[in-house]
Amino acid sequence: MGAFVLWFTGLPAAGKTSIAALVTSDLTARGWTVDTLDGDEVRTHLSRGLGFSKEDRDLSVLRVGWVASRLARAGAAVIVSVISPYEESRRAVRAMIEEHSPFIEIHVATPVAVCIKRDPKGLYKKAFAGEVKHFTGVDGPYEEPSNPELRLFTESRLPRESADEVIARLQELRLIVHKDLVINRG
Repeated sequence: MGAFVLWFTGLPAAGKTSIAALVTSDLTARGWTVDTLDGDEVRTHLSRGLGFSKEDRDLSVLRVGWVASRLARAGAAVIVSVISPYEESRRAVRAMIEEHSPFIEIHVATPVAVCIKRDPKGLYKKAFAGEVKHFTGVDGPYEEPSNPELRLFTESRLPRESADEVIARLQELRLIVHKDLVINRG
């Protein structure tokens, strides 16, 4: 099977992790070897000690991109779900990954008001109270992707519907076909 990287980007609590988990399950059921790199896990294992300044965020995104490029080079489908708030660092990651495999940027386009309502960790509340600084969507910027391969509008959809849209887009791109036939073999 060929490899590719799905790069989910969006505000905190947009639904990146939930959708990515469903896509991971779908691809695994189709026989793919799938590796996931989730923002919370990355912060614990790969980017520990980095803060939330632009420089630290860019460094974290570049580290995740490098790991994703190596996993894809080895033949895995890689699913990344990280905020990655800056267009420039996402472009740099795209260039790094496309040396080895297709890069599919997926913007989970959830309005900040919806993210605030979801807020499973209470981070928006802390950011508005001044307890968390440089929080993306509050006092930290988020640069929406200018031309992602897929933009998911999740405000009035279930994560399952968004995951199905991702699978359909992979089929359109001829990276997967039907349930388990692979077209792009690198």
